[in-house]
Formats: sequence, structure tokens, C-alpha cells
Amino acid sequence: MIKTEMRNPNTMHFDKMSTAEMVAVMAAENANAVRAVQAASASIAEAIDLVAAAFEQGNRLFFIGAGTSGRLGVLDAAECPPTFGVSHEMVQGIIAGGEGCMFRAAENAEDLAQSGRADVLSHGVRAGDVLVGISVAGNAAYVKEALRTARELGAKTVALTCNENAGIAEHADTVIVTDTGAEVLTGSTRLKAGTAHKMVLNMLTTCAMTKIGNVYENLMINLKPTNDKLRDRTIRIVQEILGCTREVAEQKLEANEWNIRKAVS
Repeated sequence: MIKTEMRNPNTMHFDKMSTAEMVAVMAAENANAVRAVQAASASIAEAIDLVAAAFEQGNRLFFIGAGTSGRLGVLDAAECPPTFGVSHEMVQGIIAGGEGCMFRAAENAEDLAQSGRADVLSHGVRAGDVLVGISVAGNAAYVKEALRTARELGAKTVALTCNENAGIAEHADTVIVTDTGAEVLTGSTRLKAGTAHKMVLNMLTTCAMTKIGNVYENLMINLKPTNDKLRDRTIRIVQEILGCTREVAEQKLEANEWNIRKAVS
């Protein structure tokens, strides 16, 4: 049996625990997600370099998965335009079963291999792109076929899983394994397995975007001020870079269409 489907000896009597005990054991198990990501650092770095190289050539990054795995990919992709000032096409999330499955689970979607192929083709994945297939157990037919199809088209492929010897690995140029072990609730991989994968996706996009120049020091240089909070942050970023007053920063931004790069040049 794969690790993520095993029973966790630390939570055998979870239903009898006090609230404080439940919180303590879940916090301890979540710490395993951090350690698992740290242990996978080398393969994560390898994947980041694949993505950055694709971006530098004008190509794109796709995340694909079923259920929680798919939702995590869509979530990370959706955050890239406001964070890094890039187009919605540059990073895309694909979930098995389509947009409706972001809100309602369709557990059989991961078994539909041909849907994985169809979704890759319909999104126009091409040579030079990178497709990251996300599957905690590592054997989702939908993800396997998506990776196989992407590779057939000439795209680079990354498999993200929590189990060694995962089926999706055979179709991947780079394999990332975050070995988080058994869950608090047996098989409920939306828990620490999902937490680990969210961390990995954050690293892939944040580090790759930084490597291609969309971050200055640790500042979001391409930030789009689309609400009051972001407008305030944009002003403070210009203040930080220029060492000027808030009034001067705001004046420079207003004179440069609220473009940070132009305002500080």
C-alpha cells in the first residue's frame, strides 16, 4: 500500500481526542509537510530551472491535476498575474472535469485518461512549454495521460507526487516527491500532502518569475495596483527603492501610469 493511504499511528484515536489534542497532533503532522519539501529541494530546483528556461523563450507553464491537486494548480496560476504582472496565459491551471470541479468534487474525473489528453490538446500545450502533473498518490490516469501527451507534443514535463515509484514518473523529465507519509485522516490527502504541494507550487512560480526579472530584491516590481491595498503597497515599494517620501513616490507613480518600473527608472 502506498504511504498516503496508510493509517497514521499517531491519530488512531483521533475521534476520542480533546480539541487541544486534535490541534496539537495536526500541527505536528503539518510540520512533516515542511520537512518533506525540504528533502525534495534538489528536484524542486531542477524543475524551477526548467520553468525559468521556458519563460525566457516566451513559453508557458501549465499545472494539471484532479480534485485537490487540480484546485491547487488553478489557485497558484490565478495568483501569478496580479503578483508578477504577467498575462493570464503565461501560467495556467487545468483541473479534471473543468471549472465546475473547482467548487464541487467529481471523484471519478481522475480516472478519465482520455480527458487528460483532451485537456492538454484543448489548452494548446506545445513544444517548449512545461506541464506539471500533480497527483498525490501518483497514479491518476488523467494526469498520466496528460503528461504523456505533453511530452509527445515536445513540452517538458514535471511529476509532483507524495509517493516513490509513482506511475506519473514514467512520463516526466523531472520528478518531485514530497514524502509526507500517512495522513491524520486516512487517505485524506487534502491535508498535509496538499499543504506540501501548495508549497512546491509557490516555489516553482515565485523562483522562476524571480529568475526572469519579475522581482527586484524581494519586491514585486510588476505589481498591478488594482485595489486600495495594492495601491498602498505600490507606493511603499517605490519609497523603498528610491528612499523618498510617500508624496514623492505617489507623484512619480501618477506621472508614469502607476508603473513601478517606469516610476523608479
